[in-house]
Amino acid sequence: MFTLNCRGRLLTIEQPIVMGIINTTPDSFYEGSRKQDAESALYRAEQLLREGATMLDIGGQTTKPGSTPVPVEDELTRVLPVIEAIHRRFPDAYLSVDTYYARVANEAVAAGACIVNDVSGGMADEAMLATVASLQVPYVCMHMKGKQQTMQQHPVYENVTREVLDFFIHRIEDCRLAGIHDVIADVGLGFGKTFAHNFQLLRELPMFRVLHKPMLVGVSRKSTIYKTLGITAEEALNGTTVLNTISLLNGAAILRVHDVKEAMEAITLVKACQ
Repeated sequence: MFTLNCRGRLLTIEQPIVMGIINTTPDSFYEGSRKQDAESALYRAEQLLREGATMLDIGGQTTKPGSTPVPVEDELTRVLPVIEAIHRRFPDAYLSVDTYYARVANEAVAAGACIVNDVSGGMADEAMLATVASLQVPYVCMHMKGKQQTMQQHPVYENVTREVLDFFIHRIEDCRLAGIHDVIADVGLGFGKTFAHNFQLLRELPMFRVLHKPMLVGVSRKSTIYKTLGITAEEALNGTTVLNTISLLNGAAILRVHDVKEAMEAITLVKACQ
């Protein structure tokens, strides 16, 4: 069981939960997640919450391999109206902002977010850890090798699980020293890793229990699934459910997904088998 303090509201994770994805970008790899205006984002938020999502993750930065970073001002223009609108309509929802900019994190929390999800693990903006500590919100710390523009150009590890685990051991301590109380660890599937690396991390996810932190897994409709199967991202729902199920069996506490209903069904069935 894990407890997260989300700006004074305690979120207790007694069984796995789902984080639904809302992208305010025009070029996210999965078209179905793109909701650029507040009205369509509200409709999507209502659907995800109705299907069982505990968290909603709102992002204005495409982080697919080879993408070019969006400037801070553009990201703010994309995410703030959506966060404000969703927070106003669904004040009890736990909103996460998907950003690696400290300024975006700060303004998003002021607008209604209560979790910061940083794909760079605080490496992209040196002010991020101090900012999250001052905001007193949970921090999703993800492992990414390299930068998004080049991370998939021949990533090499001696042992990917050992190296990612070592990263978290040191980075979680950095978070603690900065004053961050609640850290969620994300191994960063697809971020500076080959398909073989991703599958190894999924197999060996139980090794990360030594961190005593909730593990977030985000594999939804990624190329590891659709290229392995020779299909498209639009056709990758079944493959996503398979890997989500493996993640749950291996200790995932949070599933970050495009398709909440199917993820909730996986959680229910895995629980029934245990």
